[in-house]
Amino acid sequence: MMGKFATASALTLLVLTVLWGAQGIAQATPTGQAPAPPAPAAQQPATPTPTAQQPGSGQEPADEESTSRRRKEHPHDYKNWNFNVGAGVNVDSGTTKTFVRGGGAGATAGVARNANKYLGLRADFFWDNLPLRQSTLGVAQATGATSHVFAGTIDPIINIPVTKLYSGYFLIGYGYYHRYGSLNSDTTVPGSSCNAFWTWWGSCRNVSIPLSGSFVDSSQNQYGLNFGGGVARKMPSGVEVYLEYRLMHGSGNNTTTDFRPITLGLRW
Repeated sequence: MMGKFATASALTLLVLTVLWGAQGIAQATPTGQAPAPPAPAAQQPATPTPTAQQPGSGQEPADEESTSRRRKEHPHDYKNWNFNVGAGVNVDSGTTKTFVRGGGAGATAGVARNANKYLGLRADFFWDNLPLRQSTLGVAQATGATSHVFAGTIDPIINIPVTKLYSGYFLIGYGYYHRYGSLNSDTTVPGSSCNAFWTWWGSCRNVSIPLSGSFVDSSQNQYGLNFGGGVARKMPSGVEVYLEYRLMHGSGNNTTTDFRPITLGLRW
């Protein structure tokens, strides 16, 4: 009886031992395999490596944007080039006033190259009518006449911004003057002695009028100075309306040409 009990106890202990060992093996197996899955996760940081380099590739566009932004913050506050056209009348002066009446029509066109918003260099072309007085026609013994002057000037210009809408400017420089004219139905006798008009007209080179009769037409070139200034008002379109006054003086061959054009025009 005791022997059967001992045998049964031994078998029971053996079964428990086997089951305990099997349970231990079953539990040990998942525990030992658990670290394996994180292996791919451990490789993940290697993948974003190119992404970490992206700021380097984006450095150049950022610099370009910064440069562009700075340019926008400091815009060019003047135009490199300005152009102008205008028309008006001229007022006579000097010796010219003796023979020419004021009120002759005139026209002008010009261009300016600006160094900055205050200083520039401007070139202008003028055409002005110099109508002779009736008293002058009497002295010339002519029934009528045409008289004009072409002028080209180049001047340093000083711009004076006053407000966003209004500005002023001054200019002074050199000029070239080509004065020409023609008398109609002149009855003056060739070879007659010169007077003040014929000298100013440019026909008398000595003391008498030429015998050839070429004294009827006049053409002479002179050089001199010009000085003037103006005011301008900017319109909503950006074009400026300007009013300008000039004093023009040319001399050559012992004669002078003086006139003062007053011009109303546009510049852009």
